[in-house]
Amino acid sequence: MAEHGLRKVIITITVIAAAIIELIDTSIVNVALNDMSGNLGTTLEDVAWVITSYAIANVIIIPMTSFLAARFGRRNYYIGSILLFTGASVACGNAHNIWELVAFRFIQGIGGGALLSTSQAILFETFSVAQRGFAASLFAVGIFVGPTIGPTVGGWIIDSYSWPWIFYINLPIGLAAAFLSWLFVREPAHARNAETIDWLGITFLIVGLGSLQTVLERGESEDWFSKRYIVVLSIVAAVSLVSFVIRELTTDHPVVDLHVLKSRRLAIAASLTFILGFALFATVFIVPVFTQRLLGYTALKTGMLFIPGALVAVFFLPIMGRLLMKGFPPQFMVITGFAIVAIFALQLSHLDLTSQSSDFFWPIILRAIGLSLVTIPLTQLAVSGLHARDMPQGVALNNMMRQMGGSFGIAFINTFLDHRAAAHRQSLVSRLVVGDPATDGRLAQLTHAMLAKGATAWEAPKRALGLLDATIQHQAILLSYIDAFRFVGFLSLACVPLILFAGRPGSLPKAAAAAADAH
Repeated sequence: MAEHGLRKVIITITVIAAAIIELIDTSIVNVALNDMSGNLGTTLEDVAWVITSYAIANVIIIPMTSFLAARFGRRNYYIGSILLFTGASVACGNAHNIWELVAFRFIQGIGGGALLSTSQAILFETFSVAQRGFAASLFAVGIFVGPTIGPTVGGWIIDSYSWPWIFYINLPIGLAAAFLSWLFVREPAHARNAETIDWLGITFLIVGLGSLQTVLERGESEDWFSKRYIVVLSIVAAVSLVSFVIRELTTDHPVVDLHVLKSRRLAIAASLTFILGFALFATVFIVPVFTQRLLGYTALKTGMLFIPGALVAVFFLPIMGRLLMKGFPPQFMVITGFAIVAIFALQLSHLDLTSQSSDFFWPIILRAIGLSLVTIPLTQLAVSGLHARDMPQGVALNNMMRQMGGSFGIAFINTFLDHRAAAHRQSLVSRLVVGDPATDGRLAQLTHAMLAKGATAWEAPKRALGLLDATIQHQAILLSYIDAFRFVGFLSLACVPLILFAGRPGSLPKAAAAAADAH
């Protein structure tokens, strides 16, 4: 039912705030891993499970949100999820050891998974059908700003206070969101029947997505299939997910209604949303690692690079929603958006080891504009044509695809960078030949520099070789990042033709729109 007046404003602010704190927590922890490792007395490899456990819980719960909302009542489930997320956040800040923190992060992810899809479904139902483009733009602000400002907020908190406060800041926002939801959010008029619980489907979903997410999150650090448990989890994920799809398509009471994917628009929008998630999270990953690893930036300075883009997105996204409401072609917006993202990525492929903060300014602005143009039309396309009772399921599946795209993107880019760095190093080393004038000249220059700094005649040549090796390694890493930026750019361009098969979301007849609003 579309809302009006002050209730509409309060609901909008509440659900967007709830979604933003969930999305911030997907990236805010990244800059705190070193502090957590030292404070809790554990290795960086173990503390990485703080990120992995949250991502696993998130991706498991998101596709189940429609079923859980129908089972417990959407209002109750939403408020309960906010309180669970908030309580788990406080528990994370109070954790005394790494595995206690990992456990509470998993619980936090269970609560947070509902905040994304359920917030979006509530927001869409708060606005009329004609205003859903604008509603999508408001929600897109949270989707874009959350992961973008996470490292900035985290860096500021770490520099100013201590790592537990990255969790404590959720407490006032979570309690306020739960209270306002209790006062203003209503139960939807249409809901799925959830009296029968598909326990087998739930089991397949948890085991399949949990295994897949673990492989994506931990595969790179474990050298992929060289570890037996990664191989086992890959097989388990494949078998479980295939079994899950078969189960959900054949049972009368599915926990995830995959039949909504019969909507061609939803299927294509979900596929493109996967690419969107890949580009969104991969670029948020590549740029900070590049600046900190090669340019020596602090976490806070790196996070500040994204602030201009976030501000542009906050201004630009509502304009995109207004354009959609006025009938602007969504296909054109998506095509233009992916093209701009490609330009952003290809511009960054020209960076080098002397790049300054100013070199990131306009590319980051282009990234914000491009992703703004893509996010809203895809969100609206995903739910266009769905019945009111199917909208929460369509929203959940679309959000799951974005999260999976982000996880796959980070895992893929991590592996891609390592492999390309090794290939470039081998190529560069092959050009160093004893007797080559350029090689001998460079070594002689470095040797004289070491002698000038006080090295002995025996030490100087060894230090010169070490410096030359470090230079080669830096150049190889730089070239690998250039390759990664180019890959994101070419991927963005390659997915453009897919939008042409979706068809334009046609405007509903007035009678149908009025009926949808009444529901």
